[in-house]
Amino acid sequence: MFNGLRTARRLAALFLLLAGVGRPSLSAASLLPPPVNREFRGLWVATVDNIDWPSKRGLTTREQKAEMIHIFDRAVELNLNVIVLQVRPACDALYDSKIEPWSEYLTGEMGRPPSPYYDPLTFAVEEAHKRGLELHAWFNPYRAHFRQSKAPLARNHVAVKHPELIRPYGKLLLLDPTEPGTRAYSLSVIMDVVRRYDIDGVHFDDYFYPYPEKAGTKELDFPDDLSWRRYQREGGKSSRTDWRRQNVDMFVREVGEAIKAEKPWVKFGISPFGIWQPKHPKEIAGFDSYNQLFSDSRKWLANGWVDYLAPQLYWPVAQKAQSFPILLQWWAGQNTQHRILCPGMKTGDWPAITHPAGEMALEIELTRKQSGADGNILWHSKPLLQNKGGTADILVTNVYAAPALVPACPWMGKDMPAQPILSYRETRRDLKLSWKTGGDKVWRWVVQKKVNDRWTTEILGGDQDEETMKAGSQTDLPQVVVLSAVNRFGNMGRAAVVTK
Repeated sequence: MFNGLRTARRLAALFLLLAGVGRPSLSAASLLPPPVNREFRGLWVATVDNIDWPSKRGLTTREQKAEMIHIFDRAVELNLNVIVLQVRPACDALYDSKIEPWSEYLTGEMGRPPSPYYDPLTFAVEEAHKRGLELHAWFNPYRAHFRQSKAPLARNHVAVKHPELIRPYGKLLLLDPTEPGTRAYSLSVIMDVVRRYDIDGVHFDDYFYPYPEKAGTKELDFPDDLSWRRYQREGGKSSRTDWRRQNVDMFVREVGEAIKAEKPWVKFGISPFGIWQPKHPKEIAGFDSYNQLFSDSRKWLANGWVDYLAPQLYWPVAQKAQSFPILLQWWAGQNTQHRILCPGMKTGDWPAITHPAGEMALEIELTRKQSGADGNILWHSKPLLQNKGGTADILVTNVYAAPALVPACPWMGKDMPAQPILSYRETRRDLKLSWKTGGDKVWRWVVQKKVNDRWTTEILGGDQDEETMKAGSQTDLPQVVVLSAVNRFGNMGRAAVVTK
């Protein structure tokens, strides 16, 4: 039977052990649970062009909600822990915004809200948190509109309200990153979401300046002549490429600082193109994001301006000129501020790869072996929902067979959760655990149980406060239960313990 009084000495020793104090006795050491897995396991859910969600425009509210729940439930089944949901594909909103119009990807008409009305981001946050998932809001900072779109611009779209900030480029309308008004406008959109929604992160992908387009055989330059000439008139001395990068750098830094000033626990992450510059490292060839997207992603990581970086390493291990492990090792070497490095990786569609599940599992294992790397973000949800090439199967049966906490972010906050208060009631066939926080609101609960000399780990939402374990016999009930609280910085406090 569970009896806290009869095991007071062992519990006291175990408490000291879990707190890192003193030298444990052998009995306490035998009760010590294994370390909890820490790994960033993200999943992109793209809304642009209805890639992932909603599956098509014009679905009913009920259908949209059902599709989102299906994605989140599948993420839980696969032991993922972060959803990266695209909420601003092109200066539009998949949430109720007073600044930008409702996205056409919801209803088929820009500016029209879902009917019956609901707020998709409120719903996403609530449903993710119920399931112990983080919800990161994914914004495109500069893309304003796809010119081939059949949906007309809404009256409150930025291209209508602020045409002075808009530059046409190929198939796109874009905000000019060198205009101070662009930085102020996009920052206002992002901070509106940070203030009004209980999101866990703000996320950018690789679309800063646009990927180059051509008119015939000639590559188009970005049309920022007006702002460039103004910069020169005002005495600017940088080259045009440096000037463009400096403006992107300024925006990245401003966003990170504004988020932390408002809500220190909200992460800021970016997923840049996987190659910073060719020849870095020397074996690597390919697209030059430093000089063509004007993105100095190495600086953002090295300076600690982001809480996590997910370079898009969308190439297989054997592809020498863009080798996944070589690029990963290089990026880890730039992570001098010890931020979360979680490379983005594909879940399939590699040329000449006949076993995508095996390739994906290999890349996850290589990430785990790389010092300075902390997980992965998977592109994207649809292949996993379809179990394309067995990719979902290999996650749940192999590389993600056990749950994991998102890595802690001690640079964001060092506060530790209080030790919880744990109670239990035992019968011959079950054990009911109940608990409450010893201090502030808890973000996650970690429940570790030792049954028949084997440990299991569960990661529960902070709102859960009880659990019942049924068993066919007394031997099926746990010998030890260890309960730990985790706060929104990822810090785990001192455990509460009951033992048989």
